[in-house]
Amino acid sequence: MTKTNFKLVCIAMSLTMLVSCADENQNTHRKKEEVAPFRTDVPTFNGDSAYAHVQTQVDFGPRVPGSKPWAACAEWMAAKLKAAGAQVVTQEGEVTAFDGTKLPMKNVIGSFKPELTSRVLLFAHWDTRPFADKDETRQNFPIDGANDGGSGVGVLLEAARHFGAFPPEVGVDIIFFDTEDYGAPEGGAVEGKYEDWCLGSQYWAKDPHVKGYTARFGILLDMVGAKDAVFPKEGTSLYYAAGVTRKIWSTAKRVGHGNLFIDEQVGQTIDDHLFVSSLANIPSAAIVHYHPEPDKYGYGHFHHTHLDNMDIMDAEVMRAVGQVLLDVVYNEK
Repeated sequence: MTKTNFKLVCIAMSLTMLVSCADENQNTHRKKEEVAPFRTDVPTFNGDSAYAHVQTQVDFGPRVPGSKPWAACAEWMAAKLKAAGAQVVTQEGEVTAFDGTKLPMKNVIGSFKPELTSRVLLFAHWDTRPFADKDETRQNFPIDGANDGGSGVGVLLEAARHFGAFPPEVGVDIIFFDTEDYGAPEGGAVEGKYEDWCLGSQYWAKDPHVKGYTARFGILLDMVGAKDAVFPKEGTSLYYAAGVTRKIWSTAKRVGHGNLFIDEQVGQTIDDHLFVSSLANIPSAAIVHYHPEPDKYGYGHFHHTHLDNMDIMDAEVMRAVGQVLLDVVYNEK
């Protein structure tokens, strides 16, 4: 994860009028059902499963581009998507970091019902911060990235299991973007630019895995598993995808998770949804941990530190996020 910038009342006078009013009520009810016939057969999301997927990623070690844990994790994610029934492709390339370093890149992509043109795009980044620039010790060592990197992947892998077993009516693509978190360290000698972040999503947006690829909308999951998480409406999402943002937050309220998906706005964020929206022209909204209250440390006290490990993770938070995500996708027709 990167930085922030920015009733029908009817009085009966006769039996005829009673019947008339009853008919009117029934017709009105039918019209309402036609407007919002929410599905009641949406699968139940398993937060423990998502949590286990995060643990697996952390067990590999920091997923820094080019490292052995990174390569092993990429193979594991592709295998999990394939086992869920997705058509899988790994987009490989080379990108340039803020300091000129050439980095290998792997965007792991799983497609459900690839033959459909009506699609929804779900994505998260899977790489981890190569240094702990917000920490007071071991700043030059990579972090575990349990929440920042691991949580979005964990939720999407559990969602993928449902998409394969009980396909929604639309096609779904899941992308695990690489090299998102390789931006310049805060307070470092090299001053970074916003384009230094989200290198994998920029690469894909300019050269998607399917020529001419498009989707109705996209949803980014970033840092969606910490114990004290709340998810406000984020500025870049509101700028590019206000309708998608409303869809997600109204769904969260309807299914009982309005306490997490709070009705507050925060500034614009540089994250993968920025480039999917602006370069690929797919309006995308982010579900991202951020506390509006200053004393809550914004992205959390663990952000870009070695405290971003399994100790801060909460399966119940991931369950809530995953259930909202499933409800949104399964109600697309």
